[in-house]
Amino acid sequence: MICHVYATNDVLMFLRRPVMEIEGWSPDNRIKKESWRTVLTLAYQNLGVVYGELSTSPLYVYRSTFAEDIQHSESNEEIYGVLSFVFWTLTLIPLLKYVFLVLRADDNGEGGTFALYSLLCRHARVSTLPNGQLADEDLYECKREVISSANQDLGLGLSLRSTLEKHRLLQKMLLALALIGTCMVIGDGVLTPAISVFSAVSGLELVVSKHHHQYIEVPVACIIVFLFYLQHYGTHRIGFLFAPVVIAWLFCISAIGVYNIFHWNPHVYQALSPYYMYKFLKKTRRGGWMSLGGILLCITGSEAMFADLGHFSQMSIKIAFTFVVYPSLILAYMGQAAYLSKHHIIESGYHIGFYESVPEKLRWPVLAIAILAAVVGSQAIITGTFSIIKQCSALGYFPRVRIIHTSSKNCGQIYIPEINWILMLLCLAVTIGFRDTKHISNASGLAVITVMLVTTCLMSLVIVLCWHRSFFLALCFILFFGSIEALYFSASLIKFLDGAWVPVALSFIFLVIMYVWHYGTLRKYEFDVQNKVPINWLLSLGPNLGIVRVRGIGLIHTELVSGVPAIFSHFLTNLPAFHQVLVFLCVKYVPVPHVRPEERFLVGRIGPKDYRVYRCIARYGYRDIQMDDVMFEDDLVSSIAEFILSEGSECNGGLVDVDNEEKMTVIGTTSTYSKGIRICEDNDDLSEEASTTKLTEISSPEVPRKRVRFLRPESPQINADARTELQELTEAREAGMAFILGHCYVKAKTGSSLIKRIVINTCYDFLRRNSRGPAYALCFPRASTLEVGMVYHV
Repeated sequence: MICHVYATNDVLMFLRRPVMEIEGWSPDNRIKKESWRTVLTLAYQNLGVVYGELSTSPLYVYRSTFAEDIQHSESNEEIYGVLSFVFWTLTLIPLLKYVFLVLRADDNGEGGTFALYSLLCRHARVSTLPNGQLADEDLYECKREVISSANQDLGLGLSLRSTLEKHRLLQKMLLALALIGTCMVIGDGVLTPAISVFSAVSGLELVVSKHHHQYIEVPVACIIVFLFYLQHYGTHRIGFLFAPVVIAWLFCISAIGVYNIFHWNPHVYQALSPYYMYKFLKKTRRGGWMSLGGILLCITGSEAMFADLGHFSQMSIKIAFTFVVYPSLILAYMGQAAYLSKHHIIESGYHIGFYESVPEKLRWPVLAIAILAAVVGSQAIITGTFSIIKQCSALGYFPRVRIIHTSSKNCGQIYIPEINWILMLLCLAVTIGFRDTKHISNASGLAVITVMLVTTCLMSLVIVLCWHRSFFLALCFILFFGSIEALYFSASLIKFLDGAWVPVALSFIFLVIMYVWHYGTLRKYEFDVQNKVPINWLLSLGPNLGIVRVRGIGLIHTELVSGVPAIFSHFLTNLPAFHQVLVFLCVKYVPVPHVRPEERFLVGRIGPKDYRVYRCIARYGYRDIQMDDVMFEDDLVSSIAEFILSEGSECNGGLVDVDNEEKMTVIGTTSTYSKGIRICEDNDDLSEEASTTKLTEISSPEVPRKRVRFLRPESPQINADARTELQELTEAREAGMAFILGHCYVKAKTGSSLIKRIVINTCYDFLRRNSRGPAYALCFPRASTLEVGMVYHV
């Protein structure tokens, strides 16, 4: 149980290099270090990732709009009205709302619906995380925002914040709103690949006979499997691979648009006037209102600009959209309208569509580029789904999944295998089940506009609570954009039975999963709090804790941030022997994107010094990457050594009151924070360190396996008690580390309601058994891990 396997020095260096690069990431220098070359490179990459979906919308917007509700007449009032709606919708929602406003509400580089919720949680105590501490509010990310807003006049914002903090119901409603937006993003991740690829492939109707078309369309649409297969290569590789396709597509649609404008109707620009929207609605009435569900599709992918913000940068996304994507889309839609204004009777059964406006000689090459662009277009929402799932999982609102970081330089670029294959299967089911763009477009439209409405609501709160602007400005924001989106939402909702039920059903399933996981996690933590062992029980055992103390370090995993967990007493009852050094380890996520390395650990002592029992809380942001096992072990032991040396002083962050029984010290990770103590094994090369600074060496008198030393820059004289404690810690580290992992079976109490028994005993238990364990627990060698089972009746 105590044996420990050490990696070779070469392997250690290989493992540490990419993690240290990311661990050293600083939000202060992120923007400063971005040169124009870097920004333009990212802008090139995000063309292939972020804007693929938005750029392929001309494939299906006009066809979906004129599907049933309205007809194209010789007066051209319908086509001009649709063009006016498309132009102003693209201008107001993606350009004005997202590019100039919403992107500014990034959570230190992270975007998406849940990032807005995290931002609100830091400015108002509305978070439902059970293990939050006052010490977390002293993190640099939180303090910087408090200082920046110290001189702001909150006014009604202060009243709003106090109201949210007092009423638990409002906090739950805010969380439910964020989760609904999150689930709709996931639902959009299923629908977008289906409608994009299906619309592109449907162009075969014009170049293949109708008899053969029905046998070709669905099999070719299933090439989306290839898209999901590519995900494990990482966003940066996919971006470089896909960007040329999107650029070629944008050039193609803009060139065809310019040709159609000058060849068919040079005066089509007059339709950009808002007056044509009024004429359109006046003539078409209810049919025109229902057709807004098709017009809405012109902004599908706009939310991806915000959701994918963590993969790129704010400036690169703005540049790519403003100077490349937006003008290309406007020219494409104007070109289609110019062509259709001179062709009132479409002889083909295809009705009104993109390929009708393409010159006949160019249809085959345009079809090939369109299919590739549609496949690429699905990438935006898939990467956005990965980001938002990671945020939810880190903060305890989604079951733990395997997260693979595909880049050593950008920690936001991730890949989640389970989610990727689930999305693929659901997408194939939708494609094969519907077999046309009509129902899929209705479904996609409702998902898109729901996410936008949620973003608008959360943004109005961000304006008041985070930006500390006037309440009137927030009211204007939600009334202006909310009214536009509510109009589109009503038009999409009316088609609930014609396919719009799909995102509602998918979102409901994911919402149930999130609620069950969050509810079960809360009940489990509340059980831990209510049944934790009193400190007096620990004190009554004496220095030896009433058991045999064996050599080594015992790490006891617990979710508690204070007190002794019940799993510890359960373990002692069954196995009265433990290690000479005990560490109650809690690894938790806090609602910030990053925790600086110098603020990583909170270290404290449980009981008197003679007990050698410590508590260590490792804090991570929801965007941080946990270190590999060897580096984590070294930093953990070094943080305890630093605590021993700094105990009773104000260095390294000073003391933080956690409760009446414990005080904890803020300690940094020594692998990336050079000011602290460092651990060194006998095969490490110390020539470089020794040449730059004078080090004090504390080592064990005996060397049973591998010699371990603590290295610290020259400091005041270490007292005898601290030296003795460090020597014992050194001996324990040399003997090895054992990880004690509690394996809890959560059951509903006897007499609980039927709904609670189903939620806890069936749903939560199923999710727990099929989810991943803690990431750091998976890193520890199985030979040194011991699982202790215990039943929790909640």
